[in-house]
Amino acid sequence: MQFDIKAPLLHDMISLHSKWYPQKPAFIDEVRSLSWREADVNSNAVANGLIALGVNKGDSVAVLMSNCVEYVEIMFGILKAGAVIVPLNLAVNTDGLVTMLNDATAKVLFFTSAEQSRLASRLPEITTLNAHITHGTEHVNSGACYIDWRDSQTQHKPRISIDADDTCNIIYSSGTTGQPKGIKHIHGRRVQSMYELALAHRYHFGVVSICPIGLYSNIAWASLFCTLIVGGTCIVQNNFNPESWIKAVEKYGVTHTMMVPLQFQKILEASYFSSEAVASLEAIISGGSPLFENLKKQIIEEFGCAVIELYGLTEGFMTTLQPEEVEGRLGSVGKPVRGHDYLILDDNDKELNWGNEGEICARSIHWMTEYHNRPEATKDTMYFDADGLQWLRTGDVGKIDDEGYLYIVGRKKDMILSGGQNIYPADIESVAIQHPSVSEVAVIGIPDEKWGETPLAIVVPSDHNKLTSTDDLLSWINDRVGKRQKVKRVDLRSELPRNPNGKILKHQLKADYTA
Repeated sequence: MQFDIKAPLLHDMISLHSKWYPQKPAFIDEVRSLSWREADVNSNAVANGLIALGVNKGDSVAVLMSNCVEYVEIMFGILKAGAVIVPLNLAVNTDGLVTMLNDATAKVLFFTSAEQSRLASRLPEITTLNAHITHGTEHVNSGACYIDWRDSQTQHKPRISIDADDTCNIIYSSGTTGQPKGIKHIHGRRVQSMYELALAHRYHFGVVSICPIGLYSNIAWASLFCTLIVGGTCIVQNNFNPESWIKAVEKYGVTHTMMVPLQFQKILEASYFSSEAVASLEAIISGGSPLFENLKKQIIEEFGCAVIELYGLTEGFMTTLQPEEVEGRLGSVGKPVRGHDYLILDDNDKELNWGNEGEICARSIHWMTEYHNRPEATKDTMYFDADGLQWLRTGDVGKIDDEGYLYIVGRKKDMILSGGQNIYPADIESVAIQHPSVSEVAVIGIPDEKWGETPLAIVVPSDHNKLTSTDDLLSWINDRVGKRQKVKRVDLRSELPRNPNGKILKHQLKADYTA
């Protein structure tokens, strides 16, 4: 006979924190605060309600809501019922939502009254749906009202056995290259990823984190679940507003945050910003899209705390550049977190020595299991080395320096082939963003009779330094890039299309020039 115990999963930690720290604030939004005890009891009620609706272990339950503490308790209730969370991006159009809900075979859908209004006529098309539950001040026609439904359920802990190998979530990819894919994770790997990230981000029991990104994003999940791991407090903001974010940091003494570069940029540009206002911050992570060197330098100077750049994939892989490693490596995204590894491949799948550019392939202890219902797409991301080890193709081009630090060159699919030469847009973007009149920039390849493709720079002008001439900016960029990288023209826009993680949707931009 021997001792045997299963490591706690994410939803188990809610119950443990409820037992030992019942009154400690767990999740706070603009309206109310949930203690660990309340989060536990409410998520139990959600789980029991789902089971009563016929949700079985392994069934999918979707959430289409803006951030609030109710969203959080619904998430943990889904997990406690043994079901699979399917968080949906509010920015997805109605056709896309119907496609995702059918692909996930969702049994129940939680949404706000606004989302119910736009989906009401399409609900019959979601053939697997047993019920839909609405949260919001305006209850619309059919379906249950969330608070009334939750409060009518029993509050005991459900007797559902959930194992580390059971599916935890299906998160639909950002769709930077087209049709989103359902990324499927299991409980054990999801927990392990949060342990590793919490260590890398220097989380501790006294953490007060702030999450201004929608909870359909993997970055938002990282904020939430890293806080859960250590039993801290997470401020869940309904949407991102620089002034509201700064005020919340001051009010609650926020210590940690994970955001995308554009959010940091907007905060630094806000008139309300001062280093004193964010003095409580201990560590911040920037991820989701490239952090240009000049912005990274400004964040380090103005925030006065540990600044960590993260490179990763929702599919399961992470590197970080820690503050102690920044000197002389400002453009790097660091080295793998514990339990991860990477290598670089050329176009013929030959492993390259450090110093060469190629596709980044990764090994991770918290990989996804597959793309849901997409076996061919899953297979396409796999690479097997000479020893039979399996690796994940990231689709990103990178370079490893002689000390093992990784530098991102760009997306493989974004590469511009001009006159037989490979041009990576990130190289040009990193130059253009340094112009004082440029707030955001995306470089894409457009058709060219002579060269096949040629670079085009799409720029969002800065509010503080008015752009007087695109010709002057074009000359400024072309004077500073290589001979083969010269930009054909500069187009101006008021904004760039982005996914929830801040990545620019270049396939949408390209469509505007090839239609």
